[in-house]
Amino acid sequence: MAPTKVLICGDLVWANEDAKQMIGPLAEIIPMKSKSRAQFYEELSTTYAGITGIYRHNTSADYIGIFDKELIDKLPSSVKWIAHNGAGYDQIDVAACKARGIGVSNTPGAVDDGTATTALYLLISACRQFSIAERNVREGKWKSDLRPAHDPSALTLGILGMGGIGGHFAKMRLLGILGMGGIGGHFAKLARAFPMKRILYHSRNPVKDAPEWAEYYPDKEKMLAEIDVLSIHVPLNEKTVHLVDEKAIRTMKKGSIIINTARGKVIDEEALIRALEDGHLYAAGLDVYPNEPQVNPKLFTFRNVTLLPHMGTETQESQHGMEVRALGNLKDFLEGKPVKDIVWELR
Repeated sequence: MAPTKVLICGDLVWANEDAKQMIGPLAEIIPMKSKSRAQFYEELSTTYAGITGIYRHNTSADYIGIFDKELIDKLPSSVKWIAHNGAGYDQIDVAACKARGIGVSNTPGAVDDGTATTALYLLISACRQFSIAERNVREGKWKSDLRPAHDPSALTLGILGMGGIGGHFAKMRLLGILGMGGIGGHFAKLARAFPMKRILYHSRNPVKDAPEWAEYYPDKEKMLAEIDVLSIHVPLNEKTVHLVDEKAIRTMKKGSIIINTARGKVIDEEALIRALEDGHLYAAGLDVYPNEPQVNPKLFTFRNVTLLPHMGTETQESQHGMEVRALGNLKDFLEGKPVKDIVWELR
């Protein structure tokens, strides 16, 4: 009987020893060394022949592209599982995997703290203008052109009237969370450290273990009309592309704030830019963009927008946790056990 083989496709940096202990006794571990998609296709019938499982990291896309239908359909029939490293799995065509009988798992939970704290930083920076202030110090400008911003202790940071950076002080106490999964739920708990009047959330369904102080809104538009700050935590799929569009943004109060640590394409970027240009939005905090690593140059012109280079999971703890969780899912598959992190489309 041929030995079981698994392919390590993309970065495995922090959990190499874990991989040896978790996967080594169950399968031969083969690192992907393909430098192009064409080479990858060739090696599927040679070096990678007979692989049953794949550990996948987004960095593999730099060489072989995303796991779209074309690539999925080229995989050998022996492949039965793709253990993706990451909470978001929009680089994998899950429908194509389903058609081939290939399971897919992700790594929810492992990224909750890193991404939620990033959202909290963006929220505070958008409120207090900290990114502008830091640039001033580095450029020797000190406090020039800085006017009093908004106190996070009076949160939740939507501004009801705005006259340029600084604006009119108001008590902001309504936070809306779009997507109350692990990251959204953790962010809600962190944000509650500030004295807020209410925290609202919209998801596909009410979250069973949501805290009693988190109010479920089945109607997204109704929630948007009430809140002062919107923090986005939904996965990217065909239903969530431009979920926050022109209508959604204009439904929010004038002077509101938008925070996005999910995926760039969830927001209609041009609609966001228009709302920043005409002052409908007070500020924004962005960690993700539609065409990463490219960033729309228009965003650089707004002093009231804090920009990060998709840093949500860039902590040693998150990276190690994600790798171990992905390997754990692969291990469960190899041992014939139920994989707990199977993506919701395949449940």
